[in-house]
Amino acid sequence: MTTGAKAGFVYFGIVYAAGFALGTLRVLVVAPTLGEFAAVLVELPIMLALSWIACGFVLRRLAVPPAARATMAATSLVLLVLAEIGTGVVAFGQTLDAVLARMIAPGNWLGLAGQLFFAALPLLRQRGRVGG
Repeated sequence: MTTGAKAGFVYFGIVYAAGFALGTLRVLVVAPTLGEFAAVLVELPIMLALSWIACGFVLRRLAVPPAARATMAATSLVLLVLAEIGTGVVAFGQTLDAVLARMIAPGNWLGLAGQLFFAALPLLRQRGRVGG
């Protein structure tokens, strides 16, 4: 397995675990009080901050070279989409069509934008620079 693919797996794993925990809190605690969209607005900055930290950790820990970051980004995004689909189908008994329709529904565009930003972080972060 290449460094980029390995880094993508690790990055995805860290962020998905955090997202699963925060998503559970969002659905069970925050959404009933504030509504689904507001709950996503609360969760998204936390997830993006955690993604930034996790990405930096993985880049440093696995010494991911710039040439491998696109592979890291693509791997993490594919794994995230597959995990989202798998969770919907297996855990919530939804059909594949229903999961895909929910993922691209206008009400979920904010979450989709967050997922795309998560995937772009390996390309945006530069090791050795301030904030990187």
